[in-house]
Amino acid sequence: MDPIIIPTQPITGQRPGTSGLRKRVKVFQQPGYLENFVQAIFDTQPELDGGVLVVGGDGRYHNKVAIQTILRMAAANGVARVLVGRGGILSTPAASCVIRKYRTQGGLILSASHNPGGPDADFGIKFNVGAGGPAPESVTDAIYERTRTIERYRTLETPDIDLERIGTQPLGAMAVEVIDPVADYAELMEALFDFNAIHQLFNSGLFRMRFDAMHAVTGPYAFEILERRLGAEPGTVLNGEPLEDFGGGHPDPNLAHTQDLVAMTRGLDGLDFAAASDGDGDRNMILGKEFFVTPSDSLAVLAANAHHTPGYRHGIVGIARSMPTSQAADRVAEELGIDCYETPTGWKFFGNLLDAGRITLCGEESFGTGSDHVREKDGLWAVLFWLNLLAVRQQSVAEIVRDHWRRFGRNFYTRHDYEGVDAEAAEDLMTHLREQLPGLVGKPLGGQTVVYADDFAYEDPIDGSRAERQGVRIGLADGARIIFRLSGTGTEGATLRVYLERFEADPAQHERDTQEVMAPLIHIARDLAQIEARTGRGEPDVIT
Repeated sequence: MDPIIIPTQPITGQRPGTSGLRKRVKVFQQPGYLENFVQAIFDTQPELDGGVLVVGGDGRYHNKVAIQTILRMAAANGVARVLVGRGGILSTPAASCVIRKYRTQGGLILSASHNPGGPDADFGIKFNVGAGGPAPESVTDAIYERTRTIERYRTLETPDIDLERIGTQPLGAMAVEVIDPVADYAELMEALFDFNAIHQLFNSGLFRMRFDAMHAVTGPYAFEILERRLGAEPGTVLNGEPLEDFGGGHPDPNLAHTQDLVAMTRGLDGLDFAAASDGDGDRNMILGKEFFVTPSDSLAVLAANAHHTPGYRHGIVGIARSMPTSQAADRVAEELGIDCYETPTGWKFFGNLLDAGRITLCGEESFGTGSDHVREKDGLWAVLFWLNLLAVRQQSVAEIVRDHWRRFGRNFYTRHDYEGVDAEAAEDLMTHLREQLPGLVGKPLGGQTVVYADDFAYEDPIDGSRAERQGVRIGLADGARIIFRLSGTGTEGATLRVYLERFEADPAQHERDTQEVMAPLIHIARDLAQIEARTGRGEPDVIT
């Protein structure tokens, strides 16, 4: 069966962001839009010709249609074999697991992560390399440059593949293998964590939990692992059926979008443990009884307690965190005598460190945590890690975190998000901040002196590549930090994120309200950036 060559022309705006190309569904439905981007991947990644490709996504609207297009194009571009999750389903960490286990030449993951789904909402696609992680900037830059000159794409005229039938089906000269999307991932989790101890915890009669899959991709994984393999009571997994529009909800596991779950942890009859994951399964939120664990604290706690789990019983070699993530993990690394790396936001920056064996655990403040088991952040992995600690330490979530604070001190931390800001206004705000940087060092702000003020740049210690303009940092003499950054995960307007951090060593101060502690920094940040005047926003849309 000969490929069909379809003439096309470049479409503007196909530069991938921190996690691939994300746009509204209606943009991806334009003739040639998806095809141009996918062909640019095949044109710039010659190892896929004759190679093996993994394809899957989070089940959002347009997922199945896009997969059929990609399969035809893969066959027309010489791919020998494609592994695709049944129903088109593969969580982002599971896709990384499959890429690595079967040593494929890469994967295409269809997701807009924590963004809403549906005909009028968001869609996304990203290429993961053979190591299992998001493509580095050298690869995404090459893909983007190809989209600017593309003149044709290749495809086949064939019926759709049956994505519900496990097994191998031919598509031209290519083999399409529909696989169980959960099996390989569940097997990996069982090798990392003490399933017997967690099973005993669930069957003790003294422990109650709920996991909110948010009608997103993690539902089938949670049903299999939590309820079937670990023996959690039926009903532990909430909203477990993946839906194309996520049930009309916003699949972002934070306090603003999981209010029903948070309420279940309150009061005398509150749950002992609750957790949630996002659209594509790579983020996590951890809750104890009337207790929220910040993602920054979660990374630090997991690092300090990794030896309690089978997969990390021999300790960890290093930690990495994104620059806006709190410095709590740095304190753990210092005590353990291991390196801690500060990278830009974007999981791809952890890839070289993981591949080089420099780090074992890594995390971002945006509810993402992971390790060297895959090359993506992993929501359910983090939940199982916490369950393993609860089973072994025989303490509550709050007790574990408070013990950690007494040992290492507490990094009070919050993030204020201003969503859907006019993009030009947001860029002007960042320009205004950057123009102030040279004169800020030594200047008093809120009773403290500025000791550094810069626009974060990162030089990769493995390949020497350099990433600049990664966020404005302002550090005060008492160790407090204020960080401003525009997010690259949205599809409309701009999201301004303001990160605030203050360290407190005194245990007597650890129970203070975070927003109260941060009030002076909040005022400094708003005044310095002129947020209300430049964006028209008097208050953030989301506070975490």
